[in-house]
Amino acid sequence: METDTWEKTYSCVICAKSFSKSGNLTNHIRSHTGEKPYSCDVCGKSFSQKSSLHTHLRIHTGDKPYSCNVCETSFSTNSGLNVHLRIHTGKKPYSCDICGKSYTTKENLTLHIRSHTGEKPYSCDVCGTSFSLKSSLNTHIRIHTGEKPYSCDVCGTSFSTNSSLNSHIRTHTEEKSYSCVICCKSYKTKKNLARHIRSHSGEKSYSCDVCGISFTRMTSMKRHMRTHTGEKPYSCEVCGKSFSENGKLTKHMLSHTGDKPYDCEVCANSFTQKSSLNRHMKMHTEATHDERLQKDEWSKQQ
Repeated sequence: METDTWEKTYSCVICAKSFSKSGNLTNHIRSHTGEKPYSCDVCGKSFSQKSSLHTHLRIHTGDKPYSCNVCETSFSTNSGLNVHLRIHTGKKPYSCDICGKSYTTKENLTLHIRSHTGEKPYSCDVCGTSFSLKSSLNTHIRIHTGEKPYSCDVCGTSFSTNSSLNSHIRTHTEEKSYSCVICCKSYKTKKNLARHIRSHSGEKSYSCDVCGISFTRMTSMKRHMRTHTGEKPYSCEVCGKSFSENGKLTKHMLSHTGDKPYDCEVCANSFTQKSSLNRHMKMHTEATHDERLQKDEWSKQQ
């Protein structure tokens, strides 16, 4: 007696792909319809499969059932553990056909390939700026929304990126992790170190398109460009007067507040600007000089 080896299959009417179980076909069809019947009770996010919802819930519960046998690091998914294990094995199965560089995940390879192709598939709906990474777009959007989800535990200042928060925290700790190999001077951020190194190399990477003057800092070039455009983005809330630099606005505000932060150590007179204090100090140095001349003249007469 022959055994019936025929296996029943379930085919998708849209793309003709076949499945051995009706449940698998049902899940597959949702990739065409976009249906997501399983919703998270915590954040409302929806999923096409129940197993995906269960995996997602671990974000809220903190459950990480998959542990590394080497370093005991835990993960919420088995796939996350498998990717992590490549750190220990050194395995990088995904290689770039253009330059041969290898990566531990297919996603990282895809991102790398965009450095060759220049592809930027993620665009801002507000200003149209495009990005190669979705995370870069999400960070950029905060410029428009004003969202600053990263807060300093010490002073409460908020930031749009975690890296900006980490740089800020060093202002409290005085940690200076980035050192110059030429003079050993240390800085709190990599950006500030790069700026310092230009003082050794004389490099001026930022040039004015109008007059060709070059600058070591982008901020200096932007400030210079206002001499051509006449732009004055800093306005006084009291009288409406505008200024090209924030520092000039700060000085101007002293005329309204009456604050005089620069004190003369000789006679205790106060001034709104340091330049005014410097001019005033010359009066003392000149007076002292005259007094010395008079004393010298008097000594000669004795």
